Amino acid sequence: MASAMLSGADRTLFRGRTPNGLGFLGSDFHGKNFPKMNLVSTTRISKSRAIVPRCSISASRPASQPRFIQHKKEAFWFYRFLSIVYDHVINPGHWTEDMRDDALEPADLSDRNMIVVDVGGGTGFTTLGIVKHVDAKNVTILDQSPHQLAKAKQKDPLKDCKIIEGDAEDLPFPTDYADRYVSAGSIEYWPDPQRGIKEAYRVIKLGGKACLIGPVYPTFWLSRFFADVWMLFPKEEEYIEWFQKAGFKDVQIKRIGPKWYRGVRRHGLIMGCSVTGVKPASGDSPLQLGPKAEDVSKPANRLVFVYRFILGALAATYYVLVPVYMWIKDQIVPKGQPI
Repeated sequence: MASAMLSGADRTLFRGRTPNGLGFLGSDFHGKNFPKMNLVSTTRISKSRAIVPRCSISASRPASQPRFIQHKKEAFWFYRFLSIVYDHVINPGHWTEDMRDDALEPADLSDRNMIVVDVGGGTGFTTLGIVKHVDAKNVTILDQSPHQLAKAKQKDPLKDCKIIEGDAEDLPFPTDYADRYVSAGSIEYWPDPQRGIKEAYRVIKLGGKACLIGPVYPTFWLSRFFADVWMLFPKEEEYIEWFQKAGFKDVQIKRIGPKWYRGVRRHGLIMGCSVTGVKPASGDSPLQLGPKAEDVSKPANRLVFVYRFILGALAATYYVLVPVYMWIKDQIVPKGQPI
């Protein structure tokens, strides 16, 4: 188990599975190799060495940042076309069934009567993993893309799920509503990820758990360039801070990845970690935020929109090809050697 300690007053754990016995290379907080360590807690940081983020990331990410599909309108049209091939082209390279089940394990879906919300549920691929453990009638799939949700409606195991359109940063659920909050492959399109995680805190019950599955930032320079052009690839310590600022306790992060990557994370991963936190008190999050970063009701400049959309889609093509490249390397490089 590859583990490391993060700074913070709360108990924060870091864990991950190392495929084929290899450690995750080139993937720590500042671009260096991540050492193998035992699982530790930050509750006794005076006697331990903590890894402290070098910069503050508590401020909301403005919608004007140079990530061209990190706006709701671009994401809407991006998935208008991607939904056609999402389950058959994107998932096999970035989000396999084994990865999904591994990522959902920390969510502790231990009772079939739990109320679960799957935020950014898209085509329902992640929801298929949820309904293995929870009755479909107790699961709600929410997404802003009607085209993605149309695919979810076609899946027979999800026919009893509630399927609704909505905004991850402004959820249409009452406070203290759900036992579990799950969101996989959605945060990368949130203009204000801290607001989305604050909403996750609000909608779950006292003692409930949020499980957010998302990308991790690459260390290889070319992959970093395309990641910054395409969408949000958070760093691992950013996930931790967002959860802690929203009010979550017992925050944990688990690394995931395709088997053929052999633990390599230098190119980043579209699905690279599963972050969980427990709600310690009823009610809304104690975090106070200002206005939303993006107002989707305002008309967009069409030329700017098309420019951003095309550049973002081109950058996404790079990440469609990365799994092909890594799979070929896995076939060529002898087993037991890092790739």
